[in-house]
Amino acid sequence: MVQAGRGELAALLAAWMLMVCAAHGQDDAARRIFDLTNQDRQEHGLPALRWNDALAAAAQAHAGRMVREPVLSHQYPGEAELAARAASAGAHFQAVAENIAVGPNPQSIERGWMHSPTHRANILDPKMNALGVAVAARGGSLYAVEDFEESSEALTLAQVEQRVRELLRADNVDASAPAGPAEQACSMGHGIPQGSNVRSIVRFETPDLTQLPSQVAQQIRSGDFRKAAVGACAPQPDQANFTTYRVAILFY
Repeated sequence: MVQAGRGELAALLAAWMLMVCAAHGQDDAARRIFDLTNQDRQEHGLPALRWNDALAAAAQAHAGRMVREPVLSHQYPGEAELAARAASAGAHFQAVAENIAVGPNPQSIERGWMHSPTHRANILDPKMNALGVAVAARGGSLYAVEDFEESSEALTLAQVEQRVRELLRADNVDASAPAGPAEQACSMGHGIPQGSNVRSIVRFETPDLTQLPSQVAQQIRSGDFRKAAVGACAPQPDQANFTTYRVAILFY
């Protein structure tokens, strides 16, 4: 067994300490950018963004890629696009956006973004409510990524159904019919489940469960239905990166 000498151990320890200090410095820079972004929002009358660890993880992965590439880009060859990166990191969202930059310090990076119309629009987007920031260093420069999201809840199918039932009840619709046929109708995508006496079906996908879609409200206003069944199912594959809720309502 070969044992490292004292000189080698000292060198390894010094290298490790440099790595730790660099990592802490990059974390401090990321938090400073986060604070500066919120300062800019608050100066424009907007609420502060929440820190989001999943977005920060997605940003860190991209920042690590940026320092290895010759040019800045939001997507490099072989790399997933932003929505897929954020979703893979565990984010749940209705919308996402990203700012990237290279600069000598957090202040100059934030100033640059605020003087760029597209980056400024992301920072001052009133719909965005969460942010993750990451910084990587190369050659004395900071490579920064901030990933924004309009957050949404990650609900189970049963929770989705309950939310929609509550909305229907608020419009005086009895939503107590069994969910099974509606869940089947949701998964089918079209047609009517066999053996049902359904008079009308409305299928929809939405990221917002605070109100009923217009097509549902139209059915209710017709006055022809007073009982309904609600069923939820998994979103379509092309919507898998976004938190959307897929629902079918059977009216009787």
